[in-house]
Amino acid sequence: MVLLSHPTGNVNVRQAALALADADLLAEFWTCLHWNPTARAAGWLPARVRELLERRVLPPQVRARTQIDPWLEVARLLSSKLGLTALARHERGIFSVDAVYRGLDRRIARRLQTETVTALRAVYAYEDGALATFAAAREYGLQCIYDLPIGYWRAAQRIYGEEAEREPAWAATIEGVLDSEEKLARKEREIAGADLVIVASRFTAGTLGEVPNLKAPVAIVPYGAPPVADEPREPARPGRLRAIFVGALTQRKGLSYALEAVRRLGDRVELTLVGAHPAAPCAALEDALRHHRWFPDLSSAEVLREMRRHDVLLFPSLCEGFGLVILEALSCGLPVIATPHTGAPDVLTDGIEGFIVPIRSADAIAEKLELLLASPAQLAAMKDAATAKARGLTWERYRASIVRLVKSQIDQTPVPRPPQPRPDSDSR
Repeated sequence: MVLLSHPTGNVNVRQAALALADADLLAEFWTCLHWNPTARAAGWLPARVRELLERRVLPPQVRARTQIDPWLEVARLLSSKLGLTALARHERGIFSVDAVYRGLDRRIARRLQTETVTALRAVYAYEDGALATFAAAREYGLQCIYDLPIGYWRAAQRIYGEEAEREPAWAATIEGVLDSEEKLARKEREIAGADLVIVASRFTAGTLGEVPNLKAPVAIVPYGAPPVADEPREPARPGRLRAIFVGALTQRKGLSYALEAVRRLGDRVELTLVGAHPAAPCAALEDALRHHRWFPDLSSAEVLREMRRHDVLLFPSLCEGFGLVILEALSCGLPVIATPHTGAPDVLTDGIEGFIVPIRSADAIAEKLELLLASPAQLAAMKDAATAKARGLTWERYRASIVRLVKSQIDQTPVPRPPQPRPDSDSR
């Protein structure tokens, strides 16, 4: 049996939890918040609140095994809504994302130290939320499974530093360069304590070559696509191309290169931006938002509807663990222009369902957009190919792989030893 944890329960986390629950391997799933859409309160909550909570809905079989530690996450969300940004400031804020991850990590460690763990065989935790969990798990001989959703920090920091020098006007949007030495040291200790590392792309796996003395095996498990919608796509407009970018509006996503490529093509390309504004001010970004359609926050369903109104997804990320929007775009019949620093090489064939272009190349992006503008027949064929590819990239495949890996990891290890009684303050 496995204890799985993640503060926010992203879609890939929910799929991992569902996989373990269906295989009767999930002992407990720990998160900060989850929402039951059948609750009485659902009927009278404002629509935007319901949309926010629907991102925290768990499958019933997972919900039955879920434990929550809500307080820091609730405070973080309220701070954001009330404009109290200092309280949620990167690392330093008492209600920062980092504080939420560390808080849940410590809570799980206390649970392992104070309750019987004889039924558990492993813990499964994610980057930035695994250090205390792994330390407590090792006391009882439990397996430590580590899910790394983005490139290893040493590779990422190198890329971020290069980018800050190359595009100084966008440097403020690269939040990763703000990570403290303490945070980076925690990341190092987390991965050093893993018995198995799971990543979603070959790019992320490649960055692990920079881990000093990595002993744990690494498994690559690409994510799954949403079901292909039966709704018809909007037809392309002759001589015009509708491009969409989905993701945080930061330079880690290579945003300046997408904007420059679109600028070169003038009014032949319409660009829609979907994503949150970074905390730091950025004049270059503000200028872009005045010239293009921008949606700061859309629900998952709204993102998919918006994608179906477009012709191509731009995703020129510099350092990405995978990029779920790639699969979302394919499911909507959108070819993808992405870099090899994403999961694109794992799921699409260059020139068939999209294009893989070098990082930091507005030239390459503009060239592919020109190609699609010049050949409506190729664009139509790529849209059909994208849909066909998405049909085979299911979450069922992802869940089957997670179960296989976890079972293999558990089966090759001895039964954990029972916890030893801890001396109280009077016994000396």
